[in-house]
Amino acid sequence: MSMLATKFHVPAPRRHAVARPRLVDPLLPEARADRKLTLICAPAGFGKTTLLSQWVHRVRAAEPEVRVAWLSLDDGDNDPARFLAHLIAGMHGVDATIGSGAKALLDATQAAAAEPVLVALINDLAQVGTTFIVVLDDYHAVEARPVHDAVAFLLDHSPPQLQLAIASRSDPPLPLSRLRARDQMTELRAADLRFSAKEAQAFLNESMGLGLSAEHISALEARTEGWAAGLQLAALSLRGNADVPGFIDAFTGSNRFILDYLVEEVLQHQPDGVRNFLVRTAILDRLSGPLCDAVTGQGGSSAVLDHLERANLFVVPLDDRRQWYRYHHLFAEVLRARVSHEEPDLQQSLHRRASEWYQHHDLLEDALKHALAAGDFERAGALLEAVMPAIRKSRQDATLRAWLNALPDHIVRANPVLSVFYAWLMLTSGDLGAVEQRLQDAEHGLAEASRDGERTRELRTGLKAGSEEFSALPVTIAVYRAALAQAVGDVAGTAAHARRALVLCGPDDHLSRAASAGFLGLAAWARGDLDTAVPTFAEVAPNLHAAGNIADELASTMVLADLWIARGSLTEARRLLEQALTAADSAGISAGPPTADLHVGISALNAETGDLAAAKEHLAAGVSLGEAASVPENRYRRFVVMARLEHLSGDPDRAIGLLEEAERRYLRGFFPEVRPIPAIKARIWIGQGALREASDWARARNLTSGDELTYLREFEHLTLARLLIAQHEAGPPSGCLGDAFELLERLLQAAQAAGRGGSVNEILVLKARAYQVQGSLDSALEALEQALKRTAAESHVRLFLDEGAPMIALLRRAAVEHICPSYVSHLLHAANTGATAPATPHSTDTMPVQLSERELQVLRLLDSSLSGPEVARQLFVSLNTLRTHTRHIFEKLQVNNRAEAVRRAREHGLL
Repeated sequence: MSMLATKFHVPAPRRHAVARPRLVDPLLPEARADRKLTLICAPAGFGKTTLLSQWVHRVRAAEPEVRVAWLSLDDGDNDPARFLAHLIAGMHGVDATIGSGAKALLDATQAAAAEPVLVALINDLAQVGTTFIVVLDDYHAVEARPVHDAVAFLLDHSPPQLQLAIASRSDPPLPLSRLRARDQMTELRAADLRFSAKEAQAFLNESMGLGLSAEHISALEARTEGWAAGLQLAALSLRGNADVPGFIDAFTGSNRFILDYLVEEVLQHQPDGVRNFLVRTAILDRLSGPLCDAVTGQGGSSAVLDHLERANLFVVPLDDRRQWYRYHHLFAEVLRARVSHEEPDLQQSLHRRASEWYQHHDLLEDALKHALAAGDFERAGALLEAVMPAIRKSRQDATLRAWLNALPDHIVRANPVLSVFYAWLMLTSGDLGAVEQRLQDAEHGLAEASRDGERTRELRTGLKAGSEEFSALPVTIAVYRAALAQAVGDVAGTAAHARRALVLCGPDDHLSRAASAGFLGLAAWARGDLDTAVPTFAEVAPNLHAAGNIADELASTMVLADLWIARGSLTEARRLLEQALTAADSAGISAGPPTADLHVGISALNAETGDLAAAKEHLAAGVSLGEAASVPENRYRRFVVMARLEHLSGDPDRAIGLLEEAERRYLRGFFPEVRPIPAIKARIWIGQGALREASDWARARNLTSGDELTYLREFEHLTLARLLIAQHEAGPPSGCLGDAFELLERLLQAAQAAGRGGSVNEILVLKARAYQVQGSLDSALEALEQALKRTAAESHVRLFLDEGAPMIALLRRAAVEHICPSYVSHLLHAANTGATAPATPHSTDTMPVQLSERELQVLRLLDSSLSGPEVARQLFVSLNTLRTHTRHIFEKLQVNNRAEAVRRAREHGLL
């Protein structure tokens, strides 16, 4: 994203400015060492920016080591991604040690994920050895709640050396009351900023050279109530006016009245050329000689700007070379109102000239703003298309949405690029019904373009045809149609559109190839064809990596891990998630999306293998990172895992409540819904003997043992089989058990044929329980033995122990029969003692210790002369991550230090 250097420029001390030590001295760092925030809040024209400028220059002169970052805010900073990018750039510009990681995180993660970006920024600031001041000028321009939340987060978590200064026309929605109560804020209000009699005398007589009497100065100070803008306008009006008493008596009333009156007076005293210049250039947010020449249609603008600054006529320089300026905001507002009222047609013409100048100088976003203001919507649409790649790359969705909504609907529909991305915004906001029509509009636009429509547009707008986004439209439309089909559950449509996208995209179009593979993989998953889904979806991550989308690459790991779990391989799922967590750390996004999701995923795996301590630890790590470190479609997962752990801890009611919260947060349409949350609740009810509630669920879902089987309902049908077994066991005997056997046999055949190993394992366990309830012990042990042999290498624990006391009794009988003795011994040990460390069976004489592959890597390096930091560097992880791995190793080996860990590892044959 291109950035205006003038946004970061500290205004130079203004000519003729009055020194105000009574206001500046209390703001100096040594006077406010414990203050987090300086708030300068007053209406327009009270000199807020001038005061901040004086303060910053005083600080720099007195304490050169203090770092000061200045950011002038505007309407565009309501986009959270844009605000964060500007904040990082401003801080990095004054201290190169700050912001690199935050920028990488912002580039790699999704828009509005402010917290992890700010955490990275705060961590950098914590290393700064001196005071760092961040000034946010014109904060009233910000209205977006996410931006306010980001600033509040920065205030709440700022290190002692960071001091934030905000200038605003109104109180910002920040925790001001709390800061006030803790004496962490310095405030200056309108009453403080009003010019005193002494300051008014210095300004009017010394700065403006008017030579007024004390009586006249007192009268002006009283009439303007010390309002800086009013005094300045009055001084300009008095130049050359012999009737000072008459002038002072001529105006009274509010600031708005005084302003209107004095601007009129000032304009009347200006030569015609200057007056026309002011009126015609007031539409500009910033001024330069060449730009003003283009807008006014006359030369000599650089000299006029220089004259206006020397005359103190509300012109503020924006750089040290005096090439760019802006008008005082209040002065510009009045001038714009005047030209809008008196010459509305002229204003459109002026905006059009400004837009053309900006376009010619390749400043397309500014050109777009002025084209919209001019009502030149066709050019505005073409300009939006031209800036689309930069807007999408920096993920400024709020900005894109605002610009699209500013265009008339017929302009959007006539532009195929705009139609496609309007469709995407509707898709992501859940307005699915209107998406297809927008895609059809885009196809119609493509057909028109093929009949030389693009050449016609180029002649009308001056913008070249064939933009990057336009060229990619056919594949983009196919990808979005696949996304729409996925969202509405059209599995065949998802696959068809994804295949078309794959045919259309080129070999270097890695994003499109990733999307195509992703939707093909999801379609295969929805069909239950895991043998196809796994290798197909595995192509997503390499393509995202090649495209530079690191966060999305890591997020795709969550889906791939789910697929491996469905195949029955917890080991491969764990390897993928741990590898992704390490990669996030190495990429500098260990506090951003999808790091929290990865922790939650590992927590769920630990719960299934019986390591509840590690499960709780990873869950806590994911929760502590906050929702901003999670992708939206995965945020429900943490509540599902919380519910799982609460259930295992003996609180089913709390588990049900957490699952209901997960239901509220679940976003349908992103992935196949293969484990519906209501079915998870039903399983808890069945385990608690609440069979009426579970039966009500089954009736509401119209579930019967004779249903046609589909993978998307497999989890529900397995839950129904559990219910049928439980109903038979609760008595009196009925036909429920026969229905359960028939359903399980059909489910088993379907799962085996499609490579769904996870489902096969669960079905075998349920068959063992059904035979046990029937009294067929030999058949029960046979089914159990099949399940044990299939899962021993994966160290499943909850798969068996979730079936409760009857399964434990069956496992004891298996032990007597010497069926998988090591594995059964481990399961019984876990059931009897609550042991949490999972183990891979080896022998029955000692309980084996199982370490993950990553923990084994750490252990091997612990058995060396490397220090802790050296081990962390060798593994490309942070020291905190190394400490977490080390703590897990010590717990599993039941030791307290490194030397004991190495010794115990040798005893267990791990080294």
